Amino acid sequence: WLAMAASCGIAGMVGAGVPQVLKRAGADPATASSIFLTKATDVVSLAMFLGLAAWLVAR
Repeated sequence: WLAMAASCGIAGMVGAGVPQVLKRAGADPATASSIFLTKATDVVSLAMFLGLAAWLVAR
């Protein structure tokens, strides 16, 4: 549950922030932001899931 909640939180923050950064940089946020959003969500979700699993196994 904790890994899924963190993933949703990161997805919300990245989903709101990346398009704004891309717009200021002059890129089209509608076409470019999906790659960054997917990458950030996948990396954080997997790291959080495996980190929590390792922590629980080590206990």
